[in-house]
Amino acid sequence: MSKTAIVTGASQGIGRSIAKRLAEDGFAVVVNFADSAHDAKETVAEITEAGGQAVAIQADVSKEDDVKRLFESSLKVFGQIDVVVGDAGIMPRSPIARGDVETFDEAIRINLRGTFLVFAQAAVYICEGGRIIAFSNSALRKNSPSYGAYIASKAGVEGLVRVLANETRARQITVNAVALGPVPTQLSLEGKSREEIAQLGKLTPVEYLGEPNDIAHVVSFLAGPDGGWVSGQVIPVTHSPYARNRAVRSGPGPVTISHPSRAHGTLVQTHA
Repeated sequence: MSKTAIVTGASQGIGRSIAKRLAEDGFAVVVNFADSAHDAKETVAEITEAGGQAVAIQADVSKEDDVKRLFESSLKVFGQIDVVVGDAGIMPRSPIARGDVETFDEAIRINLRGTFLVFAQAAVYICEGGRIIAFSNSALRKNSPSYGAYIASKAGVEGLVRVLANETRARQITVNAVALGPVPTQLSLEGKSREEIAQLGKLTPVEYLGEPNDIAHVVSFLAGPDGGWVSGQVIPVTHSPYARNRAVRSGPGPVTISHPSRAHGTLVQTHA
């Protein structure tokens, strides 16, 4: 029987890359989505066309009943759960002085409450020796202005990771978080000006942007046999080991993120 991985927020962006990578690693993948049914079906199609197993299951991670249904449905389809990756989240921006309680509550509801609910079900249903992987962000270390609600929610996630790692260690279950550096996705670029996007690469130690697949490589390690001795950790991933990326400003249009193609050494541009 194949091992099974649940990936929340897997319909697009980093979540999609993680789902596809885990499928390549031999996992049957549950592609969770909240609203993007079409994108989730595309993710499933890409996995199955490559010879993998996948199914899309809708669930809002901030709703307790939805999360329970996600895990119960995954068990019915694949029979076991070996890896849980909590990628669903939002990244709102609002200065603290604005007192935007609605934005704060929304960040806590989806990012922190959502992680708590996923962790609670994962701790019950995941197999012995399983892997639970959450997401944090390098913004916590930089105390970036306007990210107060987001940082508060992710600081809570990091706390949950360390506590759950201690609670599940007797069953050899590892619990870790990946702290993202600047990676150009719809979520991370939303609401940013072209100038802000162009500056993203300079925030990393080596001054270039990562890609969703770079994050998927780290998740693959944590979910695989070599990651079994890593638990209770927040692992920063701040640049790509494979390609130098740079933000290119080219007139009034959208900023493009350019990087050398890993396969052919040519320049590929993806719109940010």
